[in-house]
This record gives sequence, structure tokens and C-alpha cells, in this order.
Amino acid sequence: MKAVCIFLAEGFEEMEAMFPLDIMRRGGLNVKTVSVTGNKTVISSHQVPIVADLLFEELKEEDVEMIVLPGGLPGATNLDAHAGLDKLIMSFAAAGKPLAAICAAPMVYGKRGLLKGKKATCYPGFDKFLEGAEYTGNMVEVVDNFILGKGPGAAPAFGFTILEKFAGAEKALEVKKGMLLA
Repeated sequence: MKAVCIFLAEGFEEMEAMFPLDIMRRGGLNVKTVSVTGNKTVISSHQVPIVADLLFEELKEEDVEMIVLPGGLPGATNLDAHAGLDKLIMSFAAAGKPLAAICAAPMVYGKRGLLKGKKATCYPGFDKFLEGAEYTGNMVEVVDNFILGKGPGAAPAFGFTILEKFAGAEKALEVKKGMLLA
């Protein structure tokens, strides 16, 4: 069964991975966390160990519905350096499949030229990596097949935007109300 996949590298930002994960699972989406470290336990930027559902090596491209990259440092740079993830991202981009990233992680797409000519957002200062993009500074930016978030404070809006894409506005509102966010 296809899944929205959140990729975890050493040094990822917990809020940017876990808040969207929680929102999407509450909304009924099949969401999997995927470690790119070779170990299921991944240490976050604030030294919180998180056990991923899968190792990258266990993942089949045809089972991935959407790629989601949380930020954090050095998490985002570790995602950027992963050759297998690079190949998967480029395959998704070529096919126009959905890609999401938040905080520092939009740089992964920007450095590959995937955001050229598009409006984009990311953590302030990382916009220098958004090659050819128009930096907006918005909390969430949706353009073409990309959903981008600004930083930790954007994690809820980022998660709800992804949920809405797959489950609709009504389901997103239902989850917001259940979480006392609407």
C-alpha cells in the first residue's frame, strides 16, 4: 500500500517530523517514517531517539505516495547528502509526483534546481539554496507538486496542508477541531 513517507536523518527537527506525522495519521493517511541512517533508531537534533517504521533500504519506490523532508541541522544536510534519496527525489520530480519539505530541508530541492521559477519558503537564511526560486517567507507555500514550510512554527499548517491534499478540506478541518486547533 502506498504511503506518505517522512525521511529521517540524524539531526532532524522533531516538531517538523512528528507534528505532521500525527496530523496525517489522525486524518487516516498511511504514513511511514523512513530512516536513511542504516539504523531504525534515529537521533533528532535535540537528542530524542525516534524509531522509524522502515529503513531506506527496505523501501520500494512504487510504495511511496509522497516524499516529506523535515528540517533541522544537521538533519537537512544529511538528507541532502544521501545518494539513494537523491535518486528517489529526482525520479519523483521528473514524474511530477508530490514532494514536501520544511525549514532547512527545502534546500534539498533547491540545490537540485527543482524550485527554479517557483515561489518557495524555508527557514530564513536557507533561501540562498533555493536556486532560481522566489523566496516568499510564507509559513506554507504550495506550488505545483511541492508543499514547503518555513520552520518549526509552521509544522501544524504544513501537516494540515499535506492532509488536505490527500484527504480533503473537510477531513483536515475535522482533525483540526479534534486537536482544538480550529
